[in-house]
Amino acid sequence: MGSWYWIGVSVGVGAAVGVLFVSLAGTRRAALVVAVIAAAGTAAALGIAIASWQTGGWIDRLGGILGAILGSFGASQIVAGALRRGGTRGGTAALVGGAALVLAAAAWIPAVGYLEALALPALAARLRRARPERYAGLRTLARDE
Repeated sequence: MGSWYWIGVSVGVGAAVGVLFVSLAGTRRAALVVAVIAAAGTAAALGIAIASWQTGGWIDRLGGILGAILGSFGASQIVAGALRRGGTRGGTAALVGGAALVLAAAAWIPAVGYLEALALPALAARLRRARPERYAGLRTLARDE
């Protein structure tokens, strides 16, 4: 395999690490900043490990860091939306954390790591635009007209 493959693995695993850390952070802004920094550091360490094992060099680290940042951005919209709609912190963390494991496993498929890093922010932008209106529920029936 060429170095492009290992860079893609670094990017994909970095994106998965970003998703995992944001799933544990919740929605507080300070916790999200810490999660993104921790994810970028962990992804850089994974990039160093991959670069020492296979070809790639500093691009593995850079790819892992960029993947972690993009994955964190994408997951933050998903986690915030789930918690806003009534999801529990533990359940949301478990489901999104499980998705992060699937993303990490899929990153070993050639070129999928690159696609993960591009698809997660695109999904976040789509979710941000398509935010549903708040449902009024039974409050609309209580109006006297």
